[in-house]
Formats: sequence, C-alpha cells, structure tokens
Amino acid sequence: MKLPIALSAAVFACLTTLLAAAPETTAAKPNIIFILADDLGIANVSAYGADNFKTPNVDALARTGIRLDRTFSCPNCGPSRAAIMTGRYGFRTGMTGNDKESQKVLETGGETMIPKILKPAGYVTGAVGKWSQVPLTPGDWGFDEYLMIQGSGKYWNTQDNGDAYTVNGKKVPLLDGEYLPDKMHDFAVDFITRHKDGPFFLYYPMSHVHNDILRTPDSAPDSKDFFTDNVVYMDKLVGKLMAELDRLKIRENTIVYFVGDNGVTPGQSDRSTIGGKRLSGSKGTLLEGASLVPGIVSWPGRIAAGTTSTALVDFTDFFPTISEIARAEIPAGIALDGKSLMGHLLGYAPAPREWIFVGLGRNWYVRDMRWKLTDKGEFFDMKGAPFIESPVAADTTDAAAIAGRQRLAAVLAELNPAAGKVDHGDGTGKFPAAQKAAKKEKAKQKKAEAEAKAKKAATPSE
Repeated sequence: MKLPIALSAAVFACLTTLLAAAPETTAAKPNIIFILADDLGIANVSAYGADNFKTPNVDALARTGIRLDRTFSCPNCGPSRAAIMTGRYGFRTGMTGNDKESQKVLETGGETMIPKILKPAGYVTGAVGKWSQVPLTPGDWGFDEYLMIQGSGKYWNTQDNGDAYTVNGKKVPLLDGEYLPDKMHDFAVDFITRHKDGPFFLYYPMSHVHNDILRTPDSAPDSKDFFTDNVVYMDKLVGKLMAELDRLKIRENTIVYFVGDNGVTPGQSDRSTIGGKRLSGSKGTLLEGASLVPGIVSWPGRIAAGTTSTALVDFTDFFPTISEIARAEIPAGIALDGKSLMGHLLGYAPAPREWIFVGLGRNWYVRDMRWKLTDKGEFFDMKGAPFIESPVAADTTDAAAIAGRQRLAAVLAELNPAAGKVDHGDGTGKFPAAQKAAKKEKAKQKKAEAEAKAKKAATPSE
C-alpha cells in the first residue's frame, strides 16, 4: 500500500494530541536497531526489484514495515556514517570524504553523535561493526559498549588487519576458522539479550558486502560467485537477528532500520540491475546509483505493514527521527540539517522535505522529486531515474525546468557548501594518492614474489 501523503487536519490534530499524551516512562520507549549494510545498493535487494539477488529476510522486514524508495546516502562510507550519527552535512562537520583530513576535522569539531543524546533519555547504547572511517572509537562518541573492526570488508583472519577486533577498548584475536561477521552477530545478540528490558539503541554497521569479497561459511565448495554468497549471508544474519528479537519477545517494542551506506561498487554494478536495466552510476560517483540506497523501517503495530513511500529521505534525517522516537532532547546549539520522519513513518504527517543534498569532497548536488542541480551548474531531468539522468540545456524554454532550476539554485545558495569545511585534497572525497601508492607497493611485492619463485625454480635441488 502507498503511504498517504496527508491526512485531514482533524485526524492529524487528534493523532498529535494522542502522541503528546503518551506516557513518558522509560519502559514505554522502544528499542532501536539500526542495521547498516556496506556497499549494498537497491539493485542488490529483491524487495526493490533486483534481478539477480534474493534477500528473503530483508524482504520480510520490508513487509512488516515501510519501504522508503527514495533514500539518499553520501556516495562513500565515511561521509554517510557521519551524516547518520550527527544529522549534519559533511561540509559542516568536515566529513566530506574518507581521507584522514576529513576524519581529523570531524574529530576536533565538537560534533554530537546519537548516543550522546540517547543516554539522558534512558537508553543503553551499543555499536558493533565497522567504524574506522569515522575517527576515534565508538566509546569516545558516547556508546556504552562496542565491537569495532579495523577497516572495511573484514571476514577472516587471513586478511590484512583481519587478525583482531576491538571490544570496549581491548583487542581480541580472530582465531583461525572464525568468521568475523558471526562474532559481530554474537556481540549484537548478547547486547540485546542483556538489555532486553530496554530501552536500548544498537548501531550495527555490517562487514557485508564490502570488498574483499571472500568465501562465506555457507559458500559451496565449487562456488564461482562469492559476491552473491555474501549478499545471501548478509540476509541470513538479518533474519537471525530478527529471530532473536522474537525469541526474546521484544519484537513489537523494537523499531528496526535496514539501510545501505552507499551504492554498489563499480565492479558489481553491471550485474546489479532492476528490470534488466543498470542504474546510473555506482559508489564514489555523484550519480543516482551511488546514493540511492535501501531504506526499510519496521515497527510492528506502529508502522503499517507493507507500506511504501516515495518521499525524499536524506541521511541526515535519521538523527532527528531517532531522537523523536526516543523522546530525547537535542541540546541547544546543535543546528541539524535533518528533518524528523517520525510522523511520516507512522502515517499521520506528510513527508517533511522537498529536496535532498548529496556531497563528496568539493562536489555536490541538490535534487528534488524531478530535477537535479550540481555545483557546476549542470541541470538534469530525473524522470528516468534511477536509470537515466537527462541533461537539460541551459537555454531551455521549458517553464517547469526553468522553475525547477531556480528553486534548486536558491537551495544551494542558502546552503553555501563552498564556505564550509570541504576537502582540501583532490576534491573527490577519496584518497587516490594512498590508493595509487598501495597499488604500486602491491605490484612491487608481486614482482618480488615472482622473481623469488623463478629463482627457486632455477636453483638445482640438493
């Protein structure tokens, strides 16, 4: 069913009064779980119509709640995670890319993250999984408990930086044969079990499906498609976590988010299709496929089951939404870019925003339901999105296009990202110099290994 855009003023007033009168006891507050999949685009989730991937557990989650069809992230890991945690755009926090400079600016900028506002509201907070693109540790930002992995896409102890993980400040070895996503799942289950009487907030940024794409414990011996195996295993872990909530009898008092942090990596974009069509762009670009991600929210008995919404959702919206759900007070002086979606999720209020902002490095764009305007003045008709972005000539005489450009130009002028804390590297928000150096070093190492192997083969055995 489609979410109603608006209800009558009388019904809205009635619902607002009822919500305002709800008891403010700690016990009445819902648990909140935020699952963040890594490098998973909409075309990797069957609930969104993916051609080549099946995600029955994520699909089941969507059937119990709302599927947000226009959820926009940042195009890279670090900026997306910072936007979720702070409710603010990267040009304000300094987190415009994955580079060390961005991390340092965020670290020293005095930002407030979600756990800091949930603690006074009575919540116990936990984080499990990837954190390295955000500086310091989850504990430094207010989480009570955490398991943190080093880097992205960590699964086995045979990987670089894969031989250990950190639990509440202490390094724990990942033993031979142990699968890190399973250890993360065990931590999550232990956390929610110990705090089942709530309320709790669990932030769960998964390893899947970021590179390295390696065999999973469920991969067939002759598997030729480890990427699909990883999507399947990710989906399995979501299902296992939901089963734990049922076992603990806390599912109805737990709101669960399932979101992707950015679009799929370029290497998997050709097979990530919907209706036989490839999305425009992939991770690391400023095209639709880089930022349009799965956004599913389930809260049985509160969010109508099987709902879909085409409302625009910005990654900064999660902070104020979670704050309102938790009835947490946002400290004075924090200027949020996000808008609370609570009323829209529960069906008593219209969508709160008319446009979204996406930035990476020193490049950005604003987009509404129909049009897109970039920092370079490029203007696009998005009626064919997410597959086609049609350029609109600067001298167009189309009245709707002219009005759309003017509206979005006014938004960009008010935001004024160029005056903020933007990337001072090459402007892409990535770290190409480090990648180039690593690639060169890897090639050098391979050459040395090949030479050593050839030398050994040429040496007569004794």
